[in-house]
Amino acid sequence: MTQASDFEVIVIGGGPAGATAAADLAAKGHRVLLLDKGGRIKPCGGAIPPRLIRDFDIPPHLLCAHANAARMIAPSGKVVDMPIEGGYVGMVNRDTFDEFLRERAERSGADRRKGEFERLEHQIDGPTLIHYVDADGRAQQITTRYVIGADGARSKVGKQTINGADRIPCVFAYHEIISIPDQMSGDFDPSRCDVYYQGHLSPDFYAWIFPHGSTASIGVGSAQKGFSLRGAIKDLRAASGLDINTTVRTEGAPIPLKPLKRWDNGRDVLLAGDAAGVVAPSSGEGIYYAMVCGREVASAVSEALETGKASSLKLARKRFMKAHGKVFWVLGIMQHFWYRNDKRRERFVQMCADPDVQYLTWQAYMNKELVRAKPAAHARIFLKDMGHLLGLSPS
Repeated sequence: MTQASDFEVIVIGGGPAGATAAADLAAKGHRVLLLDKGGRIKPCGGAIPPRLIRDFDIPPHLLCAHANAARMIAPSGKVVDMPIEGGYVGMVNRDTFDEFLRERAERSGADRRKGEFERLEHQIDGPTLIHYVDADGRAQQITTRYVIGADGARSKVGKQTINGADRIPCVFAYHEIISIPDQMSGDFDPSRCDVYYQGHLSPDFYAWIFPHGSTASIGVGSAQKGFSLRGAIKDLRAASGLDINTTVRTEGAPIPLKPLKRWDNGRDVLLAGDAAGVVAPSSGEGIYYAMVCGREVASAVSEALETGKASSLKLARKRFMKAHGKVFWVLGIMQHFWYRNDKRRERFVQMCADPDVQYLTWQAYMNKELVRAKPAAHARIFLKDMGHLLGLSPS
């Protein structure tokens, strides 16, 4: 490269992955632009584990609620409560949470602009040219050495540069944010996350009611074409007694459930977050993995800048999958098998009543590692799981 660039790195998209990558790179002294179109809030239950709060220094005021239990609801209506012993799941509102992360990137030294990415152009012996439309609707151009595409599951950056990015499998998620008055009737609990494994609410995923302090998120996901997500939420609100609550806003978006096989183009582009497909199968959890991905992507791009070797970009996926690939594999198998029909969903919820399952589930979720400390518990779960798979366990 013989020409100077306006920035060393341009990050496209200011969600948790992009904002984290921009903050980390700027903190290392790199010239970074965070380009985000703004005005969009992703549909999300908003749950974050203690590991995220610790690792990314999330201040307490961003937590709009603390959930200390989950309730699993089977197709038959059977309820299994899973209390969290000695801990909690933090709940965040994505509008304030994401904005905090973008502001932190700016405080770390990143330049921040509002604009919508259009396309990138490779110049001979020169930096990469980014075309975007600014907040006033004017066409703009800017140059960079590296591009981080953190612009969601239908990433424009990915489609233009990474083979297979246009074919990433997705679940479409939709939720409604509703108001919660101080005095609530019915079964809603402001300290509990309710998860519905019922085929009429989602034929291949699940529905949820998550507390958010003065509001709640009622959502559903499904990859089945033609399935009415809005209709499912209408039914869920009616069944839970929340149909009389005021709707604050509604949001929908595709959610990827499988990491792409390649995140970089071998030259100047690296994907992060939903664009890279790092949403956990089965649970649909994305915030933690997006931020970890953003951190790994920032580290790889920083190495590429320091060494001049674009081959360093591939380290982001390699390191991420080494740390979390096994968890994604296990969760993918769970979703493929247990979410297939209501009979299996019923058995899945039944398994969640087991103390060993609850302990290992919460330990893995809270700490983001497969738990190895209790081999006897793993053995018991394996035997019980095989019983359910073979239909030998009582209903």
